[in-house]
Amino acid sequence: MTQAALTLSGLAPKFGSRKKRKRLGLGDGSGLGKTAGRGGKGQTSRSGDGKMVGFEGGQNPLLRRIPKRGFRNTAFRTAFQVVSLADVMRVFKNTAEVSLEALRVHGLVKGQAPVKVLGDGSVEKPIKVQAHAFSKSALEKIQKAGGTAEVVAQAV
Repeated sequence: MTQAALTLSGLAPKFGSRKKRKRLGLGDGSGLGKTAGRGGKGQTSRSGDGKMVGFEGGQNPLLRRIPKRGFRNTAFRTAFQVVSLADVMRVFKNTAEVSLEALRVHGLVKGQAPVKVLGDGSVEKPIKVQAHAFSKSALEKIQKAGGTAEVVAQAV
């Protein structure tokens, strides 16, 4: 039994893996002629017809109608990246000192946002941890195990 030689001219994609593109506006008989599948006239038939999220056809939108109360500190709040003590102890079980750079290298935090250590998990050995902030429970657990929690100043 002989095997046919594999040539470039004999290659073809698997059936159904490549779909023909829609060819719009090629006459009424093509199925996508005249309005090219966009329906009738008006805003939705035009290109760039996107309306804003929450747009209600010119009516005063719900978000502007409902009363707003209280103080929101969204512009000035500090968004921390959180790391649990359980993750720190799991990754650094053979290390006595955990720096911010080490947390980045091991993938527990990303980028330059400030880091906060939370008290999930337990600490079995004394460990020195650097972060921008610590929760009360994390601080207590680290100190109870004989370790230190060093608060690093945030870069402005």
